[in-house]
Amino acid sequence: MSMAVASLRFLARRRHQLRLAVPGTRAAFLSDTAEEASQAAPPPPGRKVLESFREEFEIGGRLIAFETGKMARFANGSVVISMEETNVLSTVAAAKSSDPVRDFLPLTVDYQEKQYAQGVIPTTYMRREGAPKERELLCGRIIDRPIRPLFPRGFYHEVQITVNVLSSDGKQDPDVMAANASSAALMLSDVPWNGPIGVIRVGRIDGNFVLNPTVDELGLSDLNLVYACSRDKTLMIDVQAREITERDLQAGMKLAHSEAVKYIDPQIRLAKRAGKEKREYKLSMISDENYEKIRTLSEAPIEEVFTDKSYGKFERGEALQKITESVKEKLEEECDEESLKFLPKAVDTVRKQVIRKRIIKEGLRVDGRRLDEVRPLYCESSTYPILHGSALFSRGDTQVLCTVTLGAPGDAQRLDSIVGPPTKRFMLHYSFPPFSINEVAKRGGLNRREVGHGTLAEKALLAVLPPEGDFPYTVRVNSEVMASDGSTSMASVCGGSMALMDAGIPVREHVAGVSVGLVSETDPTTGDISSYRILTDILGLEDHLGDMDFKIAGTRRGITAIQLDIKPAGIPLDIVCESLEPARKARNQILDRMDQEISSARAINDGSSPRLATLSFSSDSLRKLLFHRKKIEQDTGARVSVSDGTVTIVAKTQPIMDKAIEKVEFLVGREIEVGKTYKGIVSSIKEYGAFVDFNGGQQGLLHISELSHEPVSKVTDIISVGQALSLTCIGQDVRGNIKLSLKANLPHPHRPEKELASEDATLLPNQDVVGCSAVENMPSKDAEVKSSNSKDEDDTTEETPAFPTPTVIIRSAADCDAQDVPDGPTKKRSKAASSKVAKPSPRASKPTKEQQEARKATPKKASTTSTAKKIKKEKADDSASNGLDKGKKADDSASNVLDAIPEKEISNTLKHPSPKNFRSGSIKLGDVVTAKVYQIRAYGLVLELSDGVRGMHKFVENSQNNFEVGEEVLVKCDTFSAKGVPVFSLLD
Repeated sequence: MSMAVASLRFLARRRHQLRLAVPGTRAAFLSDTAEEASQAAPPPPGRKVLESFREEFEIGGRLIAFETGKMARFANGSVVISMEETNVLSTVAAAKSSDPVRDFLPLTVDYQEKQYAQGVIPTTYMRREGAPKERELLCGRIIDRPIRPLFPRGFYHEVQITVNVLSSDGKQDPDVMAANASSAALMLSDVPWNGPIGVIRVGRIDGNFVLNPTVDELGLSDLNLVYACSRDKTLMIDVQAREITERDLQAGMKLAHSEAVKYIDPQIRLAKRAGKEKREYKLSMISDENYEKIRTLSEAPIEEVFTDKSYGKFERGEALQKITESVKEKLEEECDEESLKFLPKAVDTVRKQVIRKRIIKEGLRVDGRRLDEVRPLYCESSTYPILHGSALFSRGDTQVLCTVTLGAPGDAQRLDSIVGPPTKRFMLHYSFPPFSINEVAKRGGLNRREVGHGTLAEKALLAVLPPEGDFPYTVRVNSEVMASDGSTSMASVCGGSMALMDAGIPVREHVAGVSVGLVSETDPTTGDISSYRILTDILGLEDHLGDMDFKIAGTRRGITAIQLDIKPAGIPLDIVCESLEPARKARNQILDRMDQEISSARAINDGSSPRLATLSFSSDSLRKLLFHRKKIEQDTGARVSVSDGTVTIVAKTQPIMDKAIEKVEFLVGREIEVGKTYKGIVSSIKEYGAFVDFNGGQQGLLHISELSHEPVSKVTDIISVGQALSLTCIGQDVRGNIKLSLKANLPHPHRPEKELASEDATLLPNQDVVGCSAVENMPSKDAEVKSSNSKDEDDTTEETPAFPTPTVIIRSAADCDAQDVPDGPTKKRSKAASSKVAKPSPRASKPTKEQQEARKATPKKASTTSTAKKIKKEKADDSASNGLDKGKKADDSASNVLDAIPEKEISNTLKHPSPKNFRSGSIKLGDVVTAKVYQIRAYGLVLELSDGVRGMHKFVENSQNNFEVGEEVLVKCDTFSAKGVPVFSLLD
C-alpha cells in the first residue's frame, strides 16, 4: 500500500514539473535547481564536548577518583568512582512531590552487578541477569544504612539511588566504593541531604591494620570492618572477625574514622564545581500548636501504660491503640483535620518522649528491668531428634527454632559474584514469618531484612566452624522465628550455635549475641548529646523508640560479628566503644546458660546424622563414574559427587553408605592393599587357578592352592566362570601381578576358632604391619640375589640390581604353571628363575653402605660347601605358612631373598644367648631363640617354640638336611608371613 502511494506522489510531481516547463524555459530551470539542492549531501555533524569534573585523592596507598559530567547526564546526580581498574556508577533521582499521608522516607537503593563487568556471559538460560541476588541486596543495605539518617526530618519524597558496577578487576570489593559514590551523587543533586559521608574498609593481617584491603588480603585477614561516618560522628559499622578482642576492635574503629573522613573533602570540592543548588521541598511536619494539643490529650494515659509492668507486648500495644482511638474521637468532635492528618506520627512521638524521659531521668525500663539486665533465658537442644541438629532458644518473649542440615560438598551454594569465592559451604537462612508478630501478610521472595539478619548470624558462626579439610560437609542452618520481641538475629546466633553442636559439628565453642540500645538527650542549641543511657538486651519497643541498635556477637575469646544501625544523624565513637563492655558481660551470661544445655559436639554418627565418605582416585579412573553416578544414586539412595579426583558419598545410614562405596569401588577401583578384601568376578579358569576381575577392571590371579585349606585337584570343583567371590589380596610379585586368596576368608577346618583367635591376637602387631601396607607403597628392600648354580669356572657370582619388593613376595601367573619338583630344580630352570628375579625394576634403588660392605666380605665363590656359612632371609606369604602346616609346596607362594652376612657377624650371632621364658607375641626381627623340630617336610621344617607357637624354616638348596623330630636348634627370626607366622634361619 505504501509503495503505491509513493508511486502516485512521484507521478504527480513529474506532471507538475512538466506543466511548469511548457510556458518557458525559466520555470524548467528553477525546477531543476530545486531538485539538485534537495539531493545535496547534508553537512557533517559537529563534535560534542562532554564537560566532566574529576577529583583525585589517595587513601591507604591507593589512588581514588570521583568523576561527574560524562556518564548519566540526565540523572539528578551521577558520579563514577574509580580505584585501579574497578569503576562504579551511582545515580540519584527524586520525585518532585510527596504523598500527603506518607509519614516515612521511601528511599530505595538498587545495587546491581552485571557479568559484563568481569567479561563473562551469564550462565542462566536466558543469558541475562535475573532477580537481585543476596550479595546485591546486602550491598544495597551497606549503602542505605549510613545515608538514611542524614535526610532532613519531614522529607518524605521518594528517592531512588541506582548503582551499577561498570568494570571490575576482581581485586577490590565494589560495595564500599558504591557507598562513597552514592554520597557524592547526593551531594551533586538538588535533594536536601546533610552529607557527605565517608565509608572505608579495614582489615588486619598479622596484627597490622590494612586500609581498603584487596579480596586476596581479606582472605588472610582476621578482621573485615566496614565503617561509615560523618566528619565527627559514627553512622554505621559492619564487622566480621575471628574472635577479635574489644580493645583491638576499638583501635581499628578509631583508625577507620580518621581515614574515612578523607573521602569527605573531595566530595565537597566536587559539589562546589559541578553540584546543583538544593531545591525547596515541602516538608510534611506537624505544627507546634497541633502537636501540643495531641500531647496534652495522650501523654498522661501513655505514662500509665508504660509504668504498669504487668503489660506484655500485645497487651501494651492494645492499650496504646485505645489511647490513639480516644484522641482521634476528640479531634473529630473538634473537626481538627490538620491534627488528624498527623495523629499517628504525633502519638508515636509522645510515646518516644515518655519512654526516653523515664529511662534517662529515672533509669526505669518498660518491663521493669535494670539497664544492664538480660531477660530470662530458655535453651533446649535436640528439640527434634530426627533432624540432623535442632535447638530452641528463647530470650524473654523472643523465640527462635534453629535446625541444621548436613549435605555433600556438591551441595554448596554457587555464588555468581564478580568478587569473592565461587561457592559457599555454610549457609544460614533466616525466616521472619508474619505470625511471629501476630500479623497477616503475604510471603514473597528474598526480603532485604531477612537476608541482612541471616547474613549477620552467618558471619557470627562462621568463625568457629572447623576447616573444610577436617569437616567437608556442606552445612545449612535454618532460623525460624517463632516469636519476635527484639533482637531475633542475635537469638538466631545462640540457637544456631547449639544446633551445630547437636548436629555433631566440631565447633570450638559456643557463640552468643546480644543487642545493645541507646537513649539520649541532645542540646537544642548545639545538637550534641547531653546525656544518655546504654540499654542491654533491648525490647522491640526500645529498638523502635531508641537511638541505636548495636548487635554484637562473639565467644568468650572475642567478637565475631557486629552490626550497628542508628536513627539520629550520627553517634560519637566514644559512646559506641563504651557499649562494647556491657555487651561482653551479657554475652558471657548467655554463654554460661548455653553451656549448661550442651557444651560439646555430639558424635556425628549418632541419631539421624548422615554419613560422609571421601574417596580419592585418579582423574582417568573417574571417567567411568561420570556415566554411572545417577544409576548408583538410584540403586543405593546415597548422593555421589565427583570433583578433582575426589568422590564424596553422603548417605543417611551406614548400610546405604557401605553399599554405595562397594559399587563405586567396584566400578572405579581403589588402591590395592595387602590384607584387604575385594569383591571380584571369575573371568577365566586355568589348570593352575583362575583369573578374577576386580577393583574397577583390574585382574588378579587366584591360584589353585589359594582356593581352600584342603587339597584341590580341580579348579572347577570350587569355582566357575562368572561367579562372584570375596577375595583377599595376599601380595604381588616383582612384575606387579596381583595374587588373590579365597581361603584367607574361610575358617580353618582343623583348628578351633579359639586357638586361631588367640594366635591372631598374639601375632597382631606383625599382622598389622603386613595388612596395612599398600601394594603400590610397599617398603623397598635392597636384596642381593645369587644364583644357586655352581659357577666355579667363571669364579664370579651373579648380582642383580636392587629393586623394591612387597612385604609378601608372590609369584607370577607364569611361575604358577611351572611347579617345583621334589628333587629340586635343574640347572637350566634355576638359570631362568635367576634371570627372572634379576630383571631390573623401573624403581631401582642403590644398595646401602652396610650391604655393599657385606658383599665385599662375602667370598666370590658361592659353592654348595659354603652354603652353611650363609644366613638366608626369607619372606613368605600366607599360603607359604599354610603350605608347611599342610604339607603343601611352599614354593608356590614364596620366594627367597638372600642377604650375604660377614662371618664375624655370624660368629657374633652364634654367641647370642637364647632367651628364657620366651613369649612369641614379643618376638621381633633379628631375635635369636631355641626351637624344637616339630615336623620334617620335603621343603622345610615346622619349628615349635618354647610356648607352643610354631614357626617355619625352609631348606636351602643342596644343603644337608639331617634333622630329627624333637631336636633343638638355634634359629634367628628373619621375617613374618602375612598371617604373622615367624620365618627362621638356622644359626648352627
